[in-house]
Amino acid sequence: MVQKELIMSFDPKTIEHLGIKMYSQLPNAIAELIANAYDACASEVFIHLIDDGKNKTIIVSDNGDGMTFDEVNYKFLVIGRNRRKEGDNISSCGRIVTGKKGLGKLAFFGIGETITIETCKNGEKTIFTLDWQELINTSGEPYKPKYKIESCKENENEKGTTITLSKLKRKSAFDVEGLAQSLANLFNFHYGFVVFLQLNEGEIIEINNKLKYKGIKEEFAWKLPDWLEKKEITDYKEYKNIKGRIITTEKPLKPGLRGITLFANGRMVNKPEFFGSSESSHFFSYTTGWLDIDFVDNWEQDVISTNRQSLDWENPNTSELRLFLIKILTEIHKDWRAKRKEKKRKSISKKTIINIEDWYSKTPEPIKAKIEPIIEKIVSDSELNEKETNFVVSTLHDLLPEYTYYHYRFIHPEIASVSKQYYENGDFYTAFLEALKRYISEVRKKSGSTNSSDRSMMGEVFSNRKLSVTKKYKKTDGSNFSADTIKNIEQGQHYLSEGILMGGRNPLSHEEHIELSKTGLFSEKDCLDYLSLLSHLFKRLDDSEPV
Repeated sequence: MVQKELIMSFDPKTIEHLGIKMYSQLPNAIAELIANAYDACASEVFIHLIDDGKNKTIIVSDNGDGMTFDEVNYKFLVIGRNRRKEGDNISSCGRIVTGKKGLGKLAFFGIGETITIETCKNGEKTIFTLDWQELINTSGEPYKPKYKIESCKENENEKGTTITLSKLKRKSAFDVEGLAQSLANLFNFHYGFVVFLQLNEGEIIEINNKLKYKGIKEEFAWKLPDWLEKKEITDYKEYKNIKGRIITTEKPLKPGLRGITLFANGRMVNKPEFFGSSESSHFFSYTTGWLDIDFVDNWEQDVISTNRQSLDWENPNTSELRLFLIKILTEIHKDWRAKRKEKKRKSISKKTIINIEDWYSKTPEPIKAKIEPIIEKIVSDSELNEKETNFVVSTLHDLLPEYTYYHYRFIHPEIASVSKQYYENGDFYTAFLEALKRYISEVRKKSGSTNSSDRSMMGEVFSNRKLSVTKKYKKTDGSNFSADTIKNIEQGQHYLSEGILMGGRNPLSHEEHIELSKTGLFSEKDCLDYLSLLSHLFKRLDDSEPV
């Protein structure tokens, strides 16, 4: 039998630059091992972190296809092998493989110096060890890892691969939750592929898509491509193949959580960003999500960077994609503003019991023109919190309520009780006439007058002094006001009471109201002025006493 050898050909500097430097961060290195398991049709991957206080070890096991000795030798150990160009881009289970460049295996040396690999296929288990110190000292000669071949002991159908990383360069303790979160961000897991993570004998964590947005409170979401078709944003040939979810939150996200992540065949190909969109709006502080763009993996040119952090955006194909992604975000931004505005309006109405649209409709145009921009700014763009927003809107409403001019007159309660309903219905003349009737009725009641003429009664009550509107008043020193002052105020009450009958009620009795309104001879404002005058007269009547 001819003695077999495992041979790894390389330039040691390649390992040093592409292995250690590119994969020095634990999540990125382990992500390559997960990707290898995915490409091997694994349904489960188990990552076991071991820290006994002295030494640290990482064991990654999968139930994938495994490798034969020849596959290890002529495929796995060949650095830079582009399996796609060799027509090896579809796995045995039909998955499109995520690896292209043949460099992912160098991830091992980014975190550990000794790598032991056990892989089982077709009843045969190949066990070999890659040692960093031995490898780097080969001086360009082929590296020959130590190995042995055994039978797959459990059963002849056993398959899969276990990779053990030891002599780790990492000195700090494992952050198992942070690692789980980071790995979740690097993959877009699909049905039929599950990854588990465990530290020592602690809790087993399933790494899934939910971890991407753990702790994030979603406010609105857009599912693609469904939303694209509804909005008729279909001017990109691959629009139907852009799939994913973009979400916004109620509160601003931390900087590291903002942006849209791009995935191809389950792996990140572009870290979270907004693709050159203008990020001056605070919209971008609330936005995150992911999009599957598997089609970029099918392009003839490889546009995915080696570290999978960014696409080559200078490529004509990616430039076209980038413009479309900006268009998507621009439209979602508009949608977000509208949704947020509507939600805020409903919240304001619920908490303040103010219907904003109703408020606008019942406010005079000159006043509405001033308050509407303020309210819309608060509802649309303001960074005020809910309590502050409600306070501002309520205060503004108190200052400028519906029927602003009516409220501005500080209408006497008795006048308001009989006029408000008519005024709100736009029947200004009836509002005035009903208020005048109430005033006449109260004058008769308080004075006891039986005079049938309203005008004559006003003279009888106020000039003949059945009632005095000044009797209760004294100067601050207790002395009386002058006789002329008292006379003028008393006569004023008389003449104003007669005048409102002559100048208000009589014209409305003799002319068509529509003519008075259209010509402006007796307008809404005149009605308001008379309501104010009646309020003044009522206040005097409240103060009056029998002579």
